[in-house]
Amino acid sequence: MVPSAVGTPIAEAGTTASLGHTAVVDDVPVSWTPHVVNGKVQAIDQDGDVVVVGGNFGHLRTNDHDDVIEQPYLFAFDRSTGALRTGFRPDLDREVTSVSVRDGTVYVGGFFTTVNGEPARGLVRLSLDDGRQVPEFADTTIDDGRVYGLAEQDGDLYVGGSFSSINGEQRQGVARLDSSTGVVDPAFDLPIGQTRAGFLRVHNLALSPAGDRLLISGPFLEVDGAPRPQIAMIDTTGDEARLSSWATDAFTAECDWSRMHTYLRQMDFAPDGSYFVVVTTGAPVDLGGLCKTASRWEVDENPDAEPTWVNHTGGDSLYSVAVTEAAVYVGGHQRWLDNPEGDKSAGPSAVEREGIGAIHPTRGTALSWNPGRQRGHGAEELTVTDDGLYVGSDTEWIGGRYQPRLAMFPTR
Repeated sequence: MVPSAVGTPIAEAGTTASLGHTAVVDDVPVSWTPHVVNGKVQAIDQDGDVVVVGGNFGHLRTNDHDDVIEQPYLFAFDRSTGALRTGFRPDLDREVTSVSVRDGTVYVGGFFTTVNGEPARGLVRLSLDDGRQVPEFADTTIDDGRVYGLAEQDGDLYVGGSFSSINGEQRQGVARLDSSTGVVDPAFDLPIGQTRAGFLRVHNLALSPAGDRLLISGPFLEVDGAPRPQIAMIDTTGDEARLSSWATDAFTAECDWSRMHTYLRQMDFAPDGSYFVVVTTGAPVDLGGLCKTASRWEVDENPDAEPTWVNHTGGDSLYSVAVTEAAVYVGGHQRWLDNPEGDKSAGPSAVEREGIGAIHPTRGTALSWNPGRQRGHGAEELTVTDDGLYVGSDTEWIGGRYQPRLAMFPTR
């Protein structure tokens, strides 16, 4: 039986590594983040004083009064002032799904096929000074398909998507590259297989803080020949990466009648790497199970894993999640949390949390943090930094303030 969060507290976890978030963030966003005038924000990352934002948008402005600037799909700004990095204006032809900022450069993944007028399919590394390709990485090629997720740490770049090869090396859906050169790592070869619906792909990935575990999710049913319905954990600690024995059949149930490619959305590890949280979407009608929920999972070598807690929205989708020491933040177009008995309605235990909310990491129930946001399709990106929580969405109002499509809630 899947445990419900409502009325079911669990023992307090041990102290986690701090991200500077010993409490929930403020409930009013800062006023200085740039305005994204149209489209939606899907990817945010920060390193040092620079923040990079990607998505499917076309125009920006620095505030209500400044002129609109044409800058599609990708831009960068200063984290303390919100000033746009005017030297960084790369020209991409299609949307960005993932960014990872490191050492004065940014790895960019998405649906694009050209960058600055040159062929560059799905993956590129750009200088933050001038937006040009980093020469050492420029020959890296996604041979087919698209890139949906990136994670970089300690010289390793993990790439997830719908590709079947990179640089001519066969890799189905997920690969590890040398982050300096883009060379495919021969010690990481765990292909995905058997799609439940649509085309085969890794739709999302998450790397543990220590870099010893990689989570992947998507419409696949197996990884490296072993059953792994929609989610798998990869152990990256040995000479060769291997499939972890962690597995669950909790995501085998259907969450829609038309069999969408996958109903799993974002995943994120706790700061100490001991657990992770998964958020999901589903059909217009709540079909139960783990549809349209947030669920916590322990990082154990458990072939029959079950969630520690589940928080139900009562029939509204969650698209994004970010875990800190103090809170599990979730975003989507939900209206409630703590709502296991709701069906597009508020059940007896429901609390209103319009478009964004926070959950207690160990109890699994909603925290009092409740800034609210204009729902729209939903908040598709939550990114924790040492000074706050960034939110990327497709709407204009959040926390009672006009901050179109990009907002940042500072630490208290």
